[in-house]
Amino acid sequence: MNKVSGIFKHLFLIIVSLVSIFPFYWMLVSATNDSKDITMGKLTFGSSLMKNVKNAFETADLWGAFLNSTILAVIIVVISLVICSLAGYAFVIYPSKGKDILFMVLIASMMVPFAAKIIPMFRMFSEMKLLNSYWAIILPAIGAPFLIFFFKQNTHAFPQETIQAARVDGLNELQIFIRIFMPMMKSTYAAAGIFSFMASWNNYMWPLIALQSNSKFTLPLTVSNLAAGFTPDYGMVMVGIIISTVPTILVFFLLQNAFVEGMVGSVK
Repeated sequence: MNKVSGIFKHLFLIIVSLVSIFPFYWMLVSATNDSKDITMGKLTFGSSLMKNVKNAFETADLWGAFLNSTILAVIIVVISLVICSLAGYAFVIYPSKGKDILFMVLIASMMVPFAAKIIPMFRMFSEMKLLNSYWAIILPAIGAPFLIFFFKQNTHAFPQETIQAARVDGLNELQIFIRIFMPMMKSTYAAAGIFSFMASWNNYMWPLIALQSNSKFTLPLTVSNLAAGFTPDYGMVMVGIIISTVPTILVFFLLQNAFVEGMVGSVK
């Protein structure tokens, strides 16, 4: 009975894995075929890869968009990790009624749909003369409520005795945070970094509204423009999608062990 149950479990997992992998397979296959073959549902590799790559790079500035997305993602990840970890650390180590109220406001803000924030954000950044600049993308992302919540919950697992011992040894609060908290919570930082990177890399709606210059477009906007024609070249579009997908896959697989440790609240 156990053997039969194990066979069904493995069969189920194999089917789920195939369903999960199929979109990636279809994306790779489509990048090698003509648009006509893709619309006809061809599921085997073709011989049009180089043509599609050439058309994609001639039609849009993919390298420039890739560079823009990389710069934004790196800046947002670094700044957001510092700011959100400081906030999460402070909420736990220095509790007060006022901070509890502020934390509840932060949690409530996560329930507000982004569509409801677009007009206020647009007017605010317009008055600040920051539209069509990277700051319009960076500033809303560096204080993400979810990351603050994530760091706060993981900080609860941080040993308070370590902080007390560091204070006895003469370290000030900033030194404790930088020299003790950050190294011990590196798994949490890795998990938060993956969340922040993916959110920044895949961000589409707000950059579409805030950026007007093609030279400042991020990769999702540029790839979207590849499919904007009346008769889009789907092979060319798939090349752009592959280029925009690879970095997130690499980041996740390089940090997957730290990601799992961070999600379960590991402290080293």
